[in-house]
Amino acid sequence: MITVADVEAAAERLTGHVVRTPTLPSPGLTALLGTAADVTVKLELLQRTGSFKARGAVAKLLALDEAERAAGVVAVSGGNHGIGLAVMAGALGVRATVVMPRTAPARAVETAKAAGAEVLLADTMPGAFALMEELRAGGLTLVHPFDDPVVVAAQGTVGLELAEDAGELTDVLVSIGGGGLIAGVATALRARRPGVRVWGVETEGAHAMAAALAAGGPVPVELSSVVTTLSAPAVSPLTYAHVSALVEDVLTVTDAEAVQGTLDLAEHAKVWAEPAAGCLLPAARRVLDRVGPDARLGLVVCGGNATTADVAAWADRFGLR
Repeated sequence: MITVADVEAAAERLTGHVVRTPTLPSPGLTALLGTAADVTVKLELLQRTGSFKARGAVAKLLALDEAERAAGVVAVSGGNHGIGLAVMAGALGVRATVVMPRTAPARAVETAKAAGAEVLLADTMPGAFALMEELRAGGLTLVHPFDDPVVVAAQGTVGLELAEDAGELTDVLVSIGGGGLIAGVATALRARRPGVRVWGVETEGAHAMAAALAAGGPVPVELSSVVTTLSAPAVSPLTYAHVSALVEDVLTVTDAEAVQGTLDLAEHAKVWAEPAAGCLLPAARRVLDRVGPDARLGLVVCGGNATTADVAAWADRFGLR
């Protein structure tokens, strides 16, 4: 388990490499959710590369020795980790290879290539993880999206900033793919604000953490969600340990609810987010049902790398307006 001291040390290393993203009240979401207190948003979609993934990627790159950097790095990604690693590796002069499933957003593939990374496509996400392991065995240095304490501590700086910049909060909601973000955020928040409850959110077709909690440990899941940026085939023992110890519960929502949440964030919060962040809104309603309308919610709006065409296509698919 990482500690808040690890997160604080990561924050120092990241100075000058990442943005301290805004933490703001959202009157629009307060009205939409009908809470008695302001909803606060941590706008991590304004981070370099459009998501929190830049934090973990650059922290790991900075931690590598000369031989590891010279070998080049490899990562597997449903989109945002690949973008984050490609851009940050390019900035540091490190050769990067990114493996993505063919279902990854076209924008993610194009952005990673434009940053100078070699992008390899696999038929499925489990296939992408397998190819990543082959490349690692061949000598490339792995920058794992979530199964790495250096990466988890760096993602935890999101929570550290939220604890320092937000007003009083009772409940914080964080999306889960492989669990690196929520593991780090929960570590920071539970240390800095011990009374705050942290809730995880997944989509039903990308429910690796919920399945792990039900099984008592990480298990593979069949992926079917359109939200590829949350689609880890399994969580890791590292992230599972943090979530099982520090997180109140993990809630699952449908893809349609996540896409509707994206539309609601655009209309009511005036931010253009991914369904990986849109899933927070339907989950927030469930949290309010459980803890009461006087809760003071914090939402970590984790990324914004979805195109208008992507969201329009998903909205049409689910009959949303």
